[in-house]
Amino acid sequence: MTRPRSSLISLADTPWYHVVNRCVRRAFLCGRDAVSGQSFEHRRGWIETRIRELASVFTIDVAAYAVMSNHYHVVLRVDADRAAALTDDEVLARWTRLFTGPMLVQRYVQPATRATMGNAECDKVREMAHTYRQRLCDLSWFMRVLNESIARQANAEDGVKGHFWEGRFKSQALLDEQALLAAMAYVDLNPIRAGMVESLEDSAHTSIAARLGELKGLPFMPVTVPVTVPGPTQTAAKAAAADGGNPGAQGAQPGALRLPSLRPEQDLAALPEAPLMPFDPTGRFAQAVPFGLQEYLELVDMTGRAVHPHKRGSIAVQTPAVLQRLGMDAEAFINAADTFFRSFASAVGTPAQLLQWAAHRQQRAMRGMAAARQVFERRAA
Repeated sequence: MTRPRSSLISLADTPWYHVVNRCVRRAFLCGRDAVSGQSFEHRRGWIETRIRELASVFTIDVAAYAVMSNHYHVVLRVDADRAAALTDDEVLARWTRLFTGPMLVQRYVQPATRATMGNAECDKVREMAHTYRQRLCDLSWFMRVLNESIARQANAEDGVKGHFWEGRFKSQALLDEQALLAAMAYVDLNPIRAGMVESLEDSAHTSIAARLGELKGLPFMPVTVPVTVPGPTQTAAKAAAADGGNPGAQGAQPGALRLPSLRPEQDLAALPEAPLMPFDPTGRFAQAVPFGLQEYLELVDMTGRAVHPHKRGSIAVQTPAVLQRLGMDAEAFINAADTFFRSFASAVGTPAQLLQWAAHRQQRAMRGMAAARQVFERRAA
């Protein structure tokens, strides 16, 4: 049975999520279209860059990502506490980097015009800041801005209209360290698993390649949309003005939710890129991946050698340290790198965590329990 998004994304259960979104059209999102011969490879850089740019605005950190031919994966941590600690001015400054905001907000963020505002107007702006603060730690809003901005540019480049994405993003709650490790490795190994590349270093537009580049002293190089790609048109602006000054309402059905309009691409392209989440093997720093970087790289490298479709290597005799520490089965972990997304449903974790998750949602059964027993419970020797 389909469940509401609010029950799938519950920060009370976990701040960690694995999300994926697919392109709807026959033509590839990225790469080269085998039918037309046209290359869309540059769009992989668009998505990678936009993911990291949005992480600098939202209080959502990026642990791993992989941009593929017709879909992308991201592993994220939602930081509601960081959003709650922001002042109203900080919230408005972040939000107006993405959206112009109502006229009241535009006046408020300018010191010269704020001085002319009355108390009632300032109180209204503070109410809006409260709403924006909640959105800055909302995974759905993060994905909405990411998908809309990429769809807008791709449609403009192709000279078409209509849906670019297959539908709303799919998400998996990552309930514990074991689930987080499995999800990150699955995402980072996507190009190798698909036979696109043979090494982690060659896995372009993935977090693992970016991390390896940083270790070599190579900074992240953003890829921006060409300025020749148009932003919102005058026609759209006129339609928005006729609809009460809300550009996001253009073409909406009567009674549909009205959403704010994104800034044009030249404004979004000026956003700074946030760094990837650091690693902390002590697990004491909440805003870090709770593993050692070196042990994670060794694990992904070992798994990649075993799951590559053209190099079915044997499994290492010695269980990697991180798997041993988390009580995970090495052989099952390697197999999961090939079937992770299909083996689990809306949540990933140890059997105990999955049972607790299902109980909270009054579910009698949950897909993925068998996979959890295989991957997250090391078999006795």
